[in-house]
Amino acid sequence: MTSSVETPSRVATRPTWAEVSLARLQANFRIVQQHVGPDVTVCAVVKADAYGHGAVECSRALAREGATWLGVTSLDEAIPLRKAGIQARILLMTGFWRGEEAEIVRLRLTPTVWEPWQIESLEAAAAAAGVRHQVHFKVDTGMGRLGAAIETLPGVLKILSAAKHLEMEGFSTHLASSEIMDAPSVAEQEKVFEQARSTVREAGFNPTLIHMANTGATISRRETWYKMVRPGIALYGYHLPFIRAGREISGGTLRLPVKPVLTWKTRILSLRNFAANQSLGYGGTYVTPAPAHVAVLPVGYADGYSRQLSNRGRVIVRDHYAPIVGRVSMDLTLADVTGIPGVAVGDEVILLGVSGALSVDALEHAEITGSTAYEVLCNISKRVPRKYGSA
Repeated sequence: MTSSVETPSRVATRPTWAEVSLARLQANFRIVQQHVGPDVTVCAVVKADAYGHGAVECSRALAREGATWLGVTSLDEAIPLRKAGIQARILLMTGFWRGEEAEIVRLRLTPTVWEPWQIESLEAAAAAAGVRHQVHFKVDTGMGRLGAAIETLPGVLKILSAAKHLEMEGFSTHLASSEIMDAPSVAEQEKVFEQARSTVREAGFNPTLIHMANTGATISRRETWYKMVRPGIALYGYHLPFIRAGREISGGTLRLPVKPVLTWKTRILSLRNFAANQSLGYGGTYVTPAPAHVAVLPVGYADGYSRQLSNRGRVIVRDHYAPIVGRVSMDLTLADVTGIPGVAVGDEVILLGVSGALSVDALEHAEITGSTAYEVLCNISKRVPRKYGSA
């Protein structure tokens, strides 16, 4: 893999890093786009620093692959993309704070709106700039987080109709349970959304970009695609398991052939030999049952390697699994490499990734830690340099 370090600006010497395959990211984007077809716009979600992969580099790669829309959380996530020269449309998916409206107009960002004050402040900013500015209007269909409640919709739409410098380009909502195939709430949300669309049309609006599908719905619920979908985790090679009748289902149309984009590695810092009955790590939570050869790894929870992996996780060393022993500490983790031939200081260790037939992925970490692949990836800290390559 041809690679370069983005962060930190100095040359990183601590041997713990993450490799991000931009080619695989682009391939995943193509898979999603082919899945929904050419008539559906894919808004590539790069919020949370592209789920820990690096938003600037990932956005550049996605734009090269043909992504015309990028989704971020807020203005502070959009600014670095514009500073990097990225010209794609950028959707601010959770709106904005008071005082940000002039910068949003200046940077040609597309905010999600639902509150009267958002409309009024944006109207003033667009009028001052002498431009007509596009917005996407959000309705709450049952998620209970953001968006205009259905009963308030006519009043808010009246305010938007009076805003002569704003255009409702998009209309959206968000599904709460798209991966639960028999969840009654999904059908109810779809019904409420269609009712809201009728209200929007009756108010004289004709938004061209209708969207509600996240990754789960993009994969499994064609009726939610409309003219735009907002996949996030699928672009990085994962999605939540699909559930029916309380049981996980897989295969068929419920799986896209996307592959993980990020590989997380470290190197063996030190090798230690211990006799049987030796306690290891903070609190002595692991006691060697027999003589053991143990590798000290320069990675810990300050890097985002979860403390919940203590005595439960595993890594890959020289094409062998090696179990984590003892508690994961802030900077160091121990792995039992007993019986693995040729292990040496400096050997590469895979924390997340593939080696031959062996694999440790974010879904495995999520299952162990009671989390999700989203959190596992986002938790990889800034202390871990990202290296970008085309392989």
